[in-house]
Amino acid sequence: MGHDTPLLFAPADAEHPPRVMVIAEIGVNHDGDANRAAQLIRSAAAVGADAVKFQLFHPDRLLSNEALLAGYQEGQAEDAKALLSKLTLSVEQLKPLRALAASAGVRFIVTPFSLEDVDDLETLGIDAVKIASPDAVNTPLLDAAAALGKPMLISTGTCELDELSAAAEHARTTRGALLQCVSSYPTPEEEAGLGGITALRERFAPEGGIALGYSDHTNMWFNTGGFAVAAGACVIEKHLTHDRKALGPDHAASLEPKHFKTYVSEVRRAALMFGPVRKTCTDLERDVQRVSRQSVCAACDMPVGHMIRPHEITVKRPGTGIPAAHLSLVEFKVLTRSVASGEILYPDDLTDS
Repeated sequence: MGHDTPLLFAPADAEHPPRVMVIAEIGVNHDGDANRAAQLIRSAAAVGADAVKFQLFHPDRLLSNEALLAGYQEGQAEDAKALLSKLTLSVEQLKPLRALAASAGVRFIVTPFSLEDVDDLETLGIDAVKIASPDAVNTPLLDAAAALGKPMLISTGTCELDELSAAAEHARTTRGALLQCVSSYPTPEEEAGLGGITALRERFAPEGGIALGYSDHTNMWFNTGGFAVAAGACVIEKHLTHDRKALGPDHAASLEPKHFKTYVSEVRRAALMFGPVRKTCTDLERDVQRVSRQSVCAACDMPVGHMIRPHEITVKRPGTGIPAAHLSLVEFKVLTRSVASGEILYPDDLTDS
């Protein structure tokens, strides 16, 4: 299939600041309730998110007889299958949610967990496909998802750099992104791992070619997304919930709408402050440049026709005359006018003889 979905995000370039996509990860925070899922979509749109993300899974497809609960999931159900069974939304339930997202002006992204789930995504008209961290090394699932012809956003938690070559190539060819991620719910502040964005860039995109992002599982840190943008992320994913105290595996690592709005504002501000990737004297700085740079200046009174000796000149503000860097070039030049001590020298004041 062709890649016909418009780019949802873009790193900063020499002319533009980063175009950051904020994904409200609803995941399973709907608690298996489609009406609650719909309300979370409306909330995501209201607080400025660019996209919502859901999960599509079937416990019988995903879990073997030996499936285990993660540490943060323990105590919430008898076993893994029981936990997931009460958190599912079917394709038929997702279809009206996809329509609602479109009408609310937010992109609709879904994470499949099994090969059969990928087939089901064909019917949903998703805007992008998300791959969860544990499946960044699941080559069959990566290949199947790539065939959808949609941008692939691939989280990288639980992975070593050496394991991510296939994921990086899929992110590149689908115009997707690799997302730094720490798969701990919630993630302590000191374990946020924002340096992983730099590690991914140095390994897989030293000259560009792959967009980078951050899937944020920190707990109530409103500025983590902004920090990630400063580190080079142009995709930010954060869990959105109706109640952080609700029972369920992801609520504690999520933000409620009023706090999510602050989070989005911090991301937007960071992107604005990051600006284009260039180093130049901006129009804002021109006056300071003129006033604060230094120029070649007479250190004593000198008459017209005088040959300037090294000890007779120095450098002082402003930077309106001969640049300080050219001090040695002024030595042994002849003055075309008389100058007083402390006067700035200009090119027309000098001649070679």
